[in-house]
Amino acid sequence: MRDVFQDQLDGVFGDLAAIGRLVETAVERATRALLTADAGLAEQVISADAEIDRARERVEDDAFQLLSLQAPVAGDLRTVVAALRMVSELERMGDLSVHVAKIARLRVPNVAVPDQIRPSFERMAQVAEDMVRRATVIIAERDAEAALDLQRDDEEIDKLRRDSFVTLLADDWSHGVEAAVDAALLGRYYERIADHAVSIANRVVFVVTGQAPYEIDA
Repeated sequence: MRDVFQDQLDGVFGDLAAIGRLVETAVERATRALLTADAGLAEQVISADAEIDRARERVEDDAFQLLSLQAPVAGDLRTVVAALRMVSELERMGDLSVHVAKIARLRVPNVAVPDQIRPSFERMAQVAEDMVRRATVIIAERDAEAALDLQRDDEEIDKLRRDSFVTLLADDWSHGVEAAVDAALLGRYYERIADHAVSIANRVVFVVTGQAPYEIDA
């Protein structure tokens, strides 16, 4: 019975990692649509979000079945509950990718990000994509050490967003209110994608060690 439970739990984490790969694709495509004003690619991101939603439902069903039929205790219960929370984080990352794609689509044929701030957003997107990729590996391997590293590396995207606000509010900003609002929202979306990646990593640390990351660092 224990082996069956562990196999089912491993299956849940495998499904979580698969959703992570879907999210990674969504972030990458949404960014490409944003920076190239590609309406077709933006539509692909928006349409593909339904697959992420369906995958979330399957993981939730499997996790609730484990809770009801296997009655896990202690560490096993912690792992199942963490899986339920992680799948919600992953779905939200997919939703944020859709938000990026919708801004891209809204501004076609123009590029929503002015050249003045393009380098910052290219880097912000690159960091967010990398964090999603690493979070997916962390889920698949339940690697607490890599999870702690991801948590520490979150500062760059926060700094990039703060710096973008300085540019938006500067006297030489010449792209108007609409572009400034788009940029502020986009910065928030990428920052939140990174935040969710860190939250997932923190949950993996808790699953593996039974401790919150701040308790380990203390």
